[in-house]
Amino acid sequence: MSSQTHHQRLQTGLAATLLRSFATWFFASLLLLYVLYSSNLILPRPSCPLPSSVIAVDAKTDSPTNYSANYPTDQQQETGPITIPQKSQRYDTELKHIVFCIAASSSLWDHRKEYLKLWWRPKETRGVVWLDQKVRQRRNEALPEIRISGNTARFKYTNQQGQRSALRISRVVSETLRLKMKDVRWFVMGDDDTVFMVENLVRVLSKYDHTQLYYVGSSSESHIQNIFFSYGMAFGGGGFAISYPLAKELEKMQDRCIQRYPGLYGSDDRIQACMVELGVPLTKEPGFHQYDVYGNLLGLLGAHPVTPLVSLHHLDVVDPVFPRMSRVQALQHLIRSTKDDSASMMQQSICYDKQRQWSISVSWGYVVQIIRGVMSPRELEMPTRTFLNWYKKADFTAYAFNTRPVTRHPCQKPFVFHIKSYQYNQGKKQIVGVYVRDRHDPHPFCRWQMNSPEKIDSVVVVKRPDSQRWNKSPRRDCCRVLPSGRRSQMYVWVGNCRDGEVSEL
Repeated sequence: MSSQTHHQRLQTGLAATLLRSFATWFFASLLLLYVLYSSNLILPRPSCPLPSSVIAVDAKTDSPTNYSANYPTDQQQETGPITIPQKSQRYDTELKHIVFCIAASSSLWDHRKEYLKLWWRPKETRGVVWLDQKVRQRRNEALPEIRISGNTARFKYTNQQGQRSALRISRVVSETLRLKMKDVRWFVMGDDDTVFMVENLVRVLSKYDHTQLYYVGSSSESHIQNIFFSYGMAFGGGGFAISYPLAKELEKMQDRCIQRYPGLYGSDDRIQACMVELGVPLTKEPGFHQYDVYGNLLGLLGAHPVTPLVSLHHLDVVDPVFPRMSRVQALQHLIRSTKDDSASMMQQSICYDKQRQWSISVSWGYVVQIIRGVMSPRELEMPTRTFLNWYKKADFTAYAFNTRPVTRHPCQKPFVFHIKSYQYNQGKKQIVGVYVRDRHDPHPFCRWQMNSPEKIDSVVVVKRPDSQRWNKSPRRDCCRVLPSGRRSQMYVWVGNCRDGEVSEL
């Protein structure tokens, strides 16, 4: 009995050994085949492009069409690279092709129409102001045509925090389309407290094919606002643009669309909901500024992104862009100071006074800031927190972009110089701007043993106009400190970077 059991165990062990050997050989063979296959040693790799034997049947003629003619042969590939004709990336859009749709309130009209006068150009700009009811009008005011919005009583509105006027405002683009203006490429929507930089708006929209479906704008500066609404929504106060074909599609379905969203808060989220139904995403242009902030815009405007400044909003909420001026006066001063080179408005340049160990930031047409010590361009291009979040209890983590404190050391608080005057030198084709120090801005005592910018009274910035800067690859301008014969005055040159020139530390 024991010998039989022993014999069975031997047979079982031999079978197991043979099975393991077979499995090892089998998997080794599979691995070898995979390596050979991957190396194209077994199966030949098909040549690209398609062989000339590939043919198709033309649906109209039922005749064979040799599509191989559309592909280069191996001989053609050897002669040189394939060149694909490139269509121009800019379109001949002009101001006359843009129609503005301004949403306004009769209760605020007398005050806010002053913002509209800042940028509206009679006989050049086209558009309509849509109000909730009639207002008193004066003759010869530089304002667009005023119309009364259609009745929206039939639409449902259930949001407890919002106002029914959102329904009326959401339809101003469709109502403007129904006026059947001629030669329209873009409809641009904004509020009565939105200020547009019209030349830069034209520059931005010229990048896009107006015959396609485009929804162009930007999101909020507040991360919380973007979460509540959508990062894919163009905030209406900052303004947004809708191409003519898209406006036509929107007009066809908007009244049915907004009935499906009675619980939404505002007008811009209703428009974005309809855009989603149409399948059109937001094309983001960061030059449209909603400015969901409070306080001083110095930090934001002094480090503007490398893109055209298109709009400003919430002007009744933020401080005047220049101190000791009214909001309207400050904006007038800004627009006058940049009229000869609007493309460069607010564009930041960074350079260094190596002898005195100063960092210099120029926001052209607005402000110059001089800081003791050397700060990297990476840090200087980051906005300083001179402003508060739209949700005042939120801290700096609630912004939708990077920020930095105004100063990390008392000695590095910026010395601020606002533009006071400018003139255009026709002979040298240069703009000469004089930026004067804000003496009302106190500075803490500094123990650093180094030159202090407090001795500088003014900074003279010299620049050539560059209306074509956005037709090239976007790049921050360079600047250099020039020799000055006066200790109380600094000269700075701003212009296009030469090949290899950077803002070196």
